[in-house]
Amino acid sequence: MTEREFLEPVFIDAFDLDDAWFQCLSKILDKGHVYRIDKGSYEGQKRLEFDFAVVKVKNPSHQIIPIIPEGMNIPAPTDMDYIQGYLSYLLTGAKTETEDYTYGERLVDPKVKFKETVNGKEMVREMPLQVNQVEEVIKLYKTKGFGTNQAIMEIGMPSDISLVDPPCLRLIDTRIRYGKLHFILYFRSWDLWGGFPSNLGGLELVKQYMADEIGVKDGEIIAVSKGLHLYDYSWDLAKMRTNKTTGIIS
Repeated sequence: MTEREFLEPVFIDAFDLDDAWFQCLSKILDKGHVYRIDKGSYEGQKRLEFDFAVVKVKNPSHQIIPIIPEGMNIPAPTDMDYIQGYLSYLLTGAKTETEDYTYGERLVDPKVKFKETVNGKEMVREMPLQVNQVEEVIKLYKTKGFGTNQAIMEIGMPSDISLVDPPCLRLIDTRIRYGKLHFILYFRSWDLWGGFPSNLGGLELVKQYMADEIGVKDGEIIAVSKGLHLYDYSWDLAKMRTNKTTGIIS
C-alpha cells in the first residue's frame, strides 16, 4: 500500500439511513486512514477515519435504525426507543450541572458563558440568548417564503475551542426545494459506530417535526464530515457486519 499524498474524499449515495450506515462501514474499511489519537476521545488509541466524507440519504424516513441480520450476534448501535429519547434531548434545553452544553440547549435555549468577579471571587455565569433556533427557522419559512439561504441553525460557538469535549455537530443547515425540507449537516468529528445511527435518526425526527410545522414534505439529509471514523474497538464489529475480510485493517 502506497502512502497518500492528497486527501481522498468519498461520496456515499444512500437510499435510507440503514443503507448509509452500511455503505459507510464498508467504504471506511477500504478507504480509511489509520492514525493514533493525540488529543480527543480515546486518546492514545487508534482511529480509522475518512479524509473527508459526504453522505447523501434520499429517503431517511424509510428505515431509520440500522438492521442487524439475525444470527450475526452483533450489538445494535441504537434502537427506536433511544432515538425517541434523543429527539427529546434535541428539542429541549435541559442539561445537568456537569454538562458544558447539549445539542438541544444550543438549538432551543443557547447561553453564552462569561466570567465575573464577585466579592473577589471569580464566577462563571451564563447569559441566555433567548432564541429558539428551531422555531425561528419554522417561522422564517412560514412568513418569508422558501427562497432563502439564511435558515441555518448553529451548534458551535467560538468559545468551544477551549472545551475538553467540544461539540461534534456544528451546523444544521436547511433548504426547502421541490416541496421538501432538507437538512445539510456538518460534523467536525463523528463516531460511525456509536454516534452516526443515533445522531441521524434523531435529526431525522427533528426534520419531520419541522417539515410538518412548515407544511412541506420530509426531504433528504446530506451530512458532511472531515472526521467520520471508527474507533479500534469497533473494527472487528464493522468487518463482521459487512462480511469483509480484506481492507486497510485486514
